[in-house]
Amino acid sequence: MTRNSEAELVFLPLGGSNEIGMNFNLYGYGPPHARKWIVVDLGVTFGDLTTPGVEIIMPDPTFLEEHVDNLLGIVLTHAHEDHIGALPWLWPRLKAPLFATPFTAYLIREKLRDAGVLDQAVITEIPLNGRLTLGPFDLELVTLTHSIPEPNGVAIRTPLGTILHTGDWKIDPDPLLGEVTDSAAIQRLGDEGILAMVCDSTNVFVEGEAGSEADVRDALTTLIKGLSGKVAVGCFASNVARMDSVIRAAEAADRRVCLLGRSMHRMAGAAKSVGLLSDVAPFVTEKEAGYFPSDKILYLCTGSQGEPRAALSRVAEGNHPQVTLGAGDSCVFSSRVIPGNEIAIRNLQNRLADRGVRLYTDRDHPGIHVSGHPCRDELAQMYAWARPRIAVPTHGERRHLLEHKAFARDLQVPEQIAPRNGDMVRLAPGRAEIIDEVKSGRLFLDGGVLTPENSEPLRERRHAAHNGILVVSIVMDKRGRLADGLEIRSIGLPGDADNPLEEALDDLADAIEAAINRLDRKEREDDTAVEMCVSRTVKKVSQRLWERRPVVETIVVRVG
Repeated sequence: MTRNSEAELVFLPLGGSNEIGMNFNLYGYGPPHARKWIVVDLGVTFGDLTTPGVEIIMPDPTFLEEHVDNLLGIVLTHAHEDHIGALPWLWPRLKAPLFATPFTAYLIREKLRDAGVLDQAVITEIPLNGRLTLGPFDLELVTLTHSIPEPNGVAIRTPLGTILHTGDWKIDPDPLLGEVTDSAAIQRLGDEGILAMVCDSTNVFVEGEAGSEADVRDALTTLIKGLSGKVAVGCFASNVARMDSVIRAAEAADRRVCLLGRSMHRMAGAAKSVGLLSDVAPFVTEKEAGYFPSDKILYLCTGSQGEPRAALSRVAEGNHPQVTLGAGDSCVFSSRVIPGNEIAIRNLQNRLADRGVRLYTDRDHPGIHVSGHPCRDELAQMYAWARPRIAVPTHGERRHLLEHKAFARDLQVPEQIAPRNGDMVRLAPGRAEIIDEVKSGRLFLDGGVLTPENSEPLRERRHAAHNGILVVSIVMDKRGRLADGLEIRSIGLPGDADNPLEEALDDLADAIEAAINRLDRKEREDDTAVEMCVSRTVKKVSQRLWERRPVVETIVVRVG
């Protein structure tokens, strides 16, 4: 390839910059009017109390759809949901070739099969440390360590320089499953010259190192050996090394393992497809587990984040069809608390405790979980190996990205830039700078329908959740006279013995009736005018009565 003086190398995050999760990163090469694009990762994040009724959130791909003819491929670094979870919904809008290592490819196929689009997709398996060429991009996978099998960094060579996109990583000297971080490959790339490193920022505020999975295995083995009764362990299904550690700890305690939750079974299948979990005893089914003595069984469960339909929540609620936990049993949480899930996890743990279950978390047993992301010492080591000219923090909230930028400056990285989603960064030629801002945003999966984050239904739902709902039914004759008393139903509005809700609704009805009677006859004969009058009156009076502005639904019925 010959260098074109008009060509530019750009980085464009559309998800994962200014937030943790929902990774969606674009790299473009060529003159502005004819750039070729590749995508690295296409993930989701999850709803919280601010998104009532919405569990899955994904990036808005509108910009890329407008350039889909120049999209060469989608490369997946690893199989976590925040890196591949949006594929079932967004891949049909992009239809680009997919590239992944075998474990990740297995799970991608399962997702696309469930979505009914697997037969349309072209999925190419890339071996660990493999290479591929997509137009002007020469890509090389770099083996890293993380909390899932086959995590990869991606070295992206172009005529204008090489980018190292780390994906999620840490430096684990003993990951138990998979290879250790390929530091030699990173140093070799550093020797060749790395233009920019786009790097994980999750733990930039945490001093030291994340810790090794081998230490977790030792801690879990010691803990589980000392427990009596039934034992449940909640962890992320995607952390196959943790699954393996729990299984080995169960075997050391003479317990058989029962998997609870669809994701556990799916991940176990993916692991076995690439030769992992091959030497463990067969898992027992939920039905079979019921015949084992309590001190001979361990349940490995999904739902450590308090997800309402996950296995552990069903057990805590007492509505799992075949598994119960109670006094004398134990539940071990071998996972971190994802920000935003604190309330759900606390509620889950309280329900389990109320059943007499003894709880063990990393707060009281710090060794039973370690992070999958790099702390400051590991970041410093990565920069020492890679020696990039430009530091581009990603995978973090704004405060993470800015701290990472400052940390890279302290490490003597010549240039640092911390873009937001939608900021197009020109990496070469010249100094790194933001040259454009493109459409970005979020799509909410709401009742199976993808809607923009500011869609009217969600705005109404938020409004109703905070302010309540009033439904006003009015019967009028065709001449605009009230033919019967008003009926008002309320949802979510307060009242007590000192301030009865019924009296407040009567006051509201009197105010509505008076407002309607002040309308002239032509307005009273117009349903729209009546509805507007009712809405204005309800909002004004509700502010006085409840300090609320409820959602108002007015029903006008004409008789006679």
